[in-house]
Amino acid sequence: MALSLTFPVLISVLLFHVCLVSTAKHSLHHNKTHSANPKQHLQQAYRALKAWKKVIYSDPKNLTADWVGPSVCSYTGIFCAPSPSDPNSLVVAGIDLNHGDIAGFLPEAIGLLSDLALIHLNSNRFCGILPRSLANLSLLYELDLSNNRFVGPFPDVVLALPSLKYLDLRYNEFEGPLPPKLFSNPLDAIFVNNNRLTSLIPRDFTGTTASVVVFANNDFSGCLPPTIARFADTLEELLLINSSLSGCLPPEVGYLYKLRVLDMSYNSLVGPVPYSLAGLGHLEQLNLEHNMFTGTVPLGVCVLPSLLNLTISYNYFSEEEGICRNLTSRGIAIDDRYNCLPDKPLQRSQNVCDAVLEHPIDCYDHECSAMAPLVAPSTAGPSIAPGPADT
Repeated sequence: MALSLTFPVLISVLLFHVCLVSTAKHSLHHNKTHSANPKQHLQQAYRALKAWKKVIYSDPKNLTADWVGPSVCSYTGIFCAPSPSDPNSLVVAGIDLNHGDIAGFLPEAIGLLSDLALIHLNSNRFCGILPRSLANLSLLYELDLSNNRFVGPFPDVVLALPSLKYLDLRYNEFEGPLPPKLFSNPLDAIFVNNNRLTSLIPRDFTGTTASVVVFANNDFSGCLPPTIARFADTLEELLLINSSLSGCLPPEVGYLYKLRVLDMSYNSLVGPVPYSLAGLGHLEQLNLEHNMFTGTVPLGVCVLPSLLNLTISYNYFSEEEGICRNLTSRGIAIDDRYNCLPDKPLQRSQNVCDAVLEHPIDCYDHECSAMAPLVAPSTAGPSIAPGPADT
C-alpha cells in the first residue's frame, strides 16, 4: 500500500517523534495517556479510526476502504512512527488524507489519537465544528484543515495545542472575531484566509513568533494596529488582501525588517505610503493595488535592494520620486496604472483625481474609522489560491 505522505514529510514526522524520545519523561505536555503501554495507544487508535469511519458519508476514492481491523499502521493515509516513550513500539504519528474529497465530520474519538504529530485533511468535504477532544493531541505539530466546510466561531480548541507550529484553516466557514491568544501561541505559520471572520484584527500581538500570516479575504474592518511591529523578529510574509481594512498604513509596518512579501491590496487604505517602508531591506514583493493611497511613491521604496515586484495600480498617487518613474530599468516589474501620475499612460481622469486630491489626508490626525472612502475601491478582490497539499 502506498501512503500519500511524501518522503520529506514522513522524515519530518519521524524526526519530530525521535527528538521527543529523550525528553518524553520530562515533558510538561505528556499526560497519563503518554505514559501508558504503547500497545494501548494502537488499540486506542483503532477505536478512534473505527469511530471516524462511521461518520464518513462519502469516500469516492475509497481511501478508507481498508480501515478494517486492528492493524492501523497499514491503513491508507495513516503513518506510524516510534513511540516517544518507547522507541521500540509504534504509534499513529500522522494522518494524511489530502485531496480525498471525503465527506463527513471529525468525531470526539479523534482525541484518542494522542500521539499525532500531523493532521493533513486539505481539500475534502469535512464539515461541522471541531471536537473539543482535539485538545488531547499535545504532540500535534501541523494541523491542516484547509479547503473543507468547517463552521462555527474560530475554533479556540486549536489554541490549547502546546506543540502546534503550523495552523492552516483557510477556505472554511469559520466566523466571528479572531481571539488575541492566537498571536501569543508559538506558531510559525497562521493561515486563516477565505473564511467569514469579522470584527477588528486584534491589537494585542504579544509574544508572537509567526513567520507567515495570511488574513486575506475576510471581513475584519478597521485599521491595521501599530502593534503589528511585534512581529518584527519573525514575520516574513504578511497578506491582508481584501480584508476590509481602512485608515492609514501604520509606519510600524516598516519595522518588519524580515518581510519578503507584503500584500495589502483590495482594501480601503488611505493617505500616503509611510516612508518607513524604506527599511524593508528583504522585501521582494509589495502589492498596494486597489486602495485609496495618495501622495508620492517614496524613493526609499523604489530603491529597496531586494525588490522584484511593485504593484500600486488603482490608487491616487500623484508623483513618483526619482527612479520610481522607471523601475523597469532596474529589472523591477511595476504596475502603476490608474493613478493620478502625470505623463503616465492609463491613468484616472483629471476630474476624479481633483476630487480626491483636494482633500489630502494627514495620517497623524486621521482616525482610522472616522472617514469612509470618497471613491470605493473595487470589492471584488482576488481569491488566494488554495493551499498546496503536502502530497
